[in-house]
Amino acid sequence: MSADLKQATATNPLKQTLADSGVLRLTISNPPANTLSEAVLDALQSALTAAETNKDVRVIVIAADGHLFSAGHDMKEMTAHRSDDDRGRSYFDQIMQRCASVMQAIVNHSKPVIAEVNGLATAAGCQLVASCDLAIASDEASFCTPGVHIGLFCSTPMVALSRTIRKKHAMEMLLTGEAVDASAARETGLVNRVVPKNYLTQVTMKYAENIAKKSSYTLKIGKQAFYKQAEMGLAEAYEYTAGIMTENMLAKDAEEGIGAFLEDRKAEWRDE
Repeated sequence: MSADLKQATATNPLKQTLADSGVLRLTISNPPANTLSEAVLDALQSALTAAETNKDVRVIVIAADGHLFSAGHDMKEMTAHRSDDDRGRSYFDQIMQRCASVMQAIVNHSKPVIAEVNGLATAAGCQLVASCDLAIASDEASFCTPGVHIGLFCSTPMVALSRTIRKKHAMEMLLTGEAVDASAARETGLVNRVVPKNYLTQVTMKYAENIAKKSSYTLKIGKQAFYKQAEMGLAEAYEYTAGIMTENMLAKDAEEGIGAFLEDRKAEWRDE
């Protein structure tokens, strides 16, 4: 069974459902374009923060209602602040910082985060997909960073995009602003799998539930180490991960897991 933790409202357009398997689904419900408005960013930040300390949550899925994953920032919301005394400078700065905080919360989260992409993911919506640990897309999904079309280079989406796909593919998306389909997104590494739309949630949940069966302690240290070593030089990365492996070997779950493997039985995780 699944527990509905929170239904979407005008002030909190994010549905939250926690399955018995430990998979928390965060579904953006901000029609028609599922923009990352102030309310959506705040709701995502709050949900991610709460999930950190909720032991029942083992994996997080970020999805969206409707035929569009997310059109990125709410341009109407942002344009309204051009009439501010500073022409919107302080507002633009704080909304970009809030968005960056959400993206970093995903990358730095102790639990794996999977994007379930049902349609177009554009600008900061594409940034959201690129920030997740895994992404499963429907065959109708597409991705773009179209800011150049309106005189606005997608500089913050560029951070996540350039850390996920090869540089020339990232630059192609950023410079042309043209959309790439799900198949091309898989080839560049932006998404892991492309599946028929009717099976999108089923496949995503299969991934999530499989991961949720693993030791949450092991997943936590592994995820943290993955992103940290990626920013290091080769020798430094090996020195760092050797230390991580040593600490991991001393963990109760590693002792239990290795013992279960040698004894040909199912491991009983303590998540420590």
